[in-house]
Parts: sequence; C-alpha cells; structure tokens
Amino acid sequence: MRAFIFPGQGSQAVGMGKALADASTAARAVFQEVDEALGQNLFRLMTQGPDSELMLTENAQPAIMANAIATLRVLEREGGVSLASKADFVAGHSLGEYTALCAAGAFDLATTSRLLKTRGQAMQAAVPVGVGAMAVLLGLDFDAAKAVAEEAAQGQVCEAANDNGGGQVVVSGHSAAIDRAIEIAKARGAKRAMTLPVSAPFHCALMQPAADAMAKALAGVTMQAPLVPVYANVTAAPVSDPTEIRDLLVRQVTGTVRWRESVEAMWAAGVTEVVEYGGKVLAPMVRRIAPDMKATSVVSMGDIEGLLASL
Repeated sequence: MRAFIFPGQGSQAVGMGKALADASTAARAVFQEVDEALGQNLFRLMTQGPDSELMLTENAQPAIMANAIATLRVLEREGGVSLASKADFVAGHSLGEYTALCAAGAFDLATTSRLLKTRGQAMQAAVPVGVGAMAVLLGLDFDAAKAVAEEAAQGQVCEAANDNGGGQVVVSGHSAAIDRAIEIAKARGAKRAMTLPVSAPFHCALMQPAADAMAKALAGVTMQAPLVPVYANVTAAPVSDPTEIRDLLVRQVTGTVRWRESVEAMWAAGVTEVVEYGGKVLAPMVRRIAPDMKATSVVSMGDIEGLLASL
C-alpha cells in the first residue's frame, strides 16, 4: 500500500516552482489558478522573492500548497496516472493536511488557496509578535517532551505542538514558558533545545482565535469526500467524512500534529511506501519513524520521471 504525503511550513524557498513551470503547462496552470483565486501574484513572489515576504505565514502556506499540487498535477496530467489509482491514503503535516485534501479532491484548488490564505492571516493575527514562541527539543521522546512543557508552563501556555518522531518534538506557547522549556529540556538530557524562527506559536491554545476563524471559513465552503482517506493530524487516524474532516481541521489549529503516530498507524495499516510531493522534509522523518518504509521526495521533473518509472 502507498500514501501520498504533503509538507508543512518551512518548505518554502525563493525559486520554488520555477523549474516545474518552465517545463510543464500543467504546473503553470496550477500557479495561475492560485494567483487568480488569491488576487495576488503569489507565483512571482515564489520565484523572485523577497524571501522576507515569502516567509510570511499568509504567503508561505498557499505557496507550499501550490508547489506540491503542481508537482502532483504534472505527474497526473503528463504521466497519465491518477492519485486514486496509485495511493491508498493521503496525509500532510499541518498546512499539508489541506494540500492532501486538495490532492484527494475534497477541496478544489481555488478553495484550498483561499482557506490557507485565511489560515495564515488568522494564525499570524492570533498572537501579538513577541508574545509567543516555539522551540524544538531534540533527543527526548514525546512523553518526556510533554512533561517538560507541562513543567515549564507555570500558569502560561506551553504545549507539545509537533511530534515529528525520531526524538524531535516542537513545543509552543508563551515566550517565557518556551525559554523555561529549553532550560528544563537541557537539564533532562535533550541533545539540543533551541527556539525556532517562526512568527507565531502554532498548534497551541494561544491559536484559539485562529481556530475560531477557520471554523467560520470552513463552514462556508463546499467539501467533497476525499477520493482516499486522509490521516488527520489530531487523531493520527484515517477519515473520509466531510463533516468530521471540518471539525478535525478546526481542532488542528490548536492541537498537536501527531505525525509520528500517523506514520506508525499507516505502517500498521499496511502502507509500505510514501511519496512526498513538493518538499524534502517529511520523507526523512518517515524513514526515522519507520525505517522499513520506502520514502521518496518528489520535487523536480527528474524526480517525477523517476517516480513514474517505479509506479
């Protein structure tokens, strides 16, 4: 069995998508549709920068999605394959869950673009700059990292935001609490503990205003059942019902991204291969979590051609 997976924030880089667009009309069509849906020239920002503007959450989220969907569309349109025939499941890391749902036909591309623009704006606006922070703890398992976060909170918010597997857990919350978590983690044997260059404390209770905004946005859009089930971040379990998916996407804004458990659950369900579209972050994570699972990153035309030969 095979799953198609889609990366989250941090996979953006100036120049993304340019080679694909130069080589493929299918890719160009994706970028043009996203630009039209958003009423901005996002593709120019993706290819020319500046990096400081691309890094903004409201731009990075739809850009990463567009790049991943363009990669998949090239495979589908020019390779003559379909997601439903080659994948048994889809999954994505944080914003990548929206990309996965778009890839599986639950949302159309324009809707996904607008939802991610709204999500990025709402997440950025939820917490004033400087109030929140995130840090990565390396060398502690999830339970140990969660205990660190609980001890560091001291009446503030400090929660485990991402369980990325391989002893990598990201914590999120008030800046002072994150500083305390770093020191506690080091004292408890973490190999490294350091703040991340992010603009807001994602996936913690401080994001509740953004969750409320996404509940309103998701209530106003059309959603179909995905062609294949999606492994939801907050449950690490497959889901296909649109009503349930909406609820899980709202919960995802403040909830933990349970990526390690999602990969473990896919492996237990019989998935032996994953293909990451539009990034090179998730495939290495998958190999750390499930060493026997084949994990491939597909970014370039050469990658697409290599994948077509193996499908």
